[in-house]
Amino acid sequence: MPPTPLIEIRQLNKSYFNDGLETPVLHDVNLTIQDGEFVAIMGPSGSGKSTLMHILGFLDRLTTGQYLFRGEPTESMDPDTLARIRATGVSFVFQAFNLLPRTSVLDNVLLPLYYHPTIPVKERLQRARRAIEDVDLMDRIDFQSHQLSGGQKQRVAIARALVTEPGVIFADEPTGNLDSRSGIQVMAALQKLHAEGHTIILVTHERITAEHAERIIAIHDGRVTGDERNFRRRLAKEELSLK
Repeated sequence: MPPTPLIEIRQLNKSYFNDGLETPVLHDVNLTIQDGEFVAIMGPSGSGKSTLMHILGFLDRLTTGQYLFRGEPTESMDPDTLARIRATGVSFVFQAFNLLPRTSVLDNVLLPLYYHPTIPVKERLQRARRAIEDVDLMDRIDFQSHQLSGGQKQRVAIARALVTEPGVIFADEPTGNLDSRSGIQVMAALQKLHAEGHTIILVTHERITAEHAERIIAIHDGRVTGDERNFRRRLAKEELSLK
């Protein structure tokens, strides 16, 4: 029996309404994502890719259709269940970093744990240090956020997303504010997390960024127009595992 998908979308449509005017954004989207995948959702500005990510990450609601998360329909979930999933099941990395200014790397990464409903206080420091180590920033653990480069700030944001050990990490244009060298470092950090078993869903408008994923879903004008396996990326991962 095949495993239950992490995410399953059926005939999803999304519209926004303002003063009686409907603006359709997503049209008849069908999508399945399994645990452990590294997926890039790629499309130009205005294509609907960020709206789709917000729905998948429980930041927005679909208009019609069905969204199953670990086999459970999300449309019937009560607010408490949705809040628990947001706190424990998913995490986000945004283009703008969203770090607390003049606050240490450690304290920025600790922040989500203060709101986590199940992680004991005694485990917080250990988890935070492990997440910072995972993104290779232990040598900056006591630095304040304004003392970091753009690439380092984004890696702190990744550590903060990782610290609650969510089922899936969403990354919305994580290299959008970075130079090419810093962008490569950030994508390497995401690839490392994926190699360790984390599910990554990346939103980008850049093909070169999407190529870091093992699967690329193209979206244009609110419709999925392509779903390809990045065999070059998968082959590189297999070769690495054999070393």
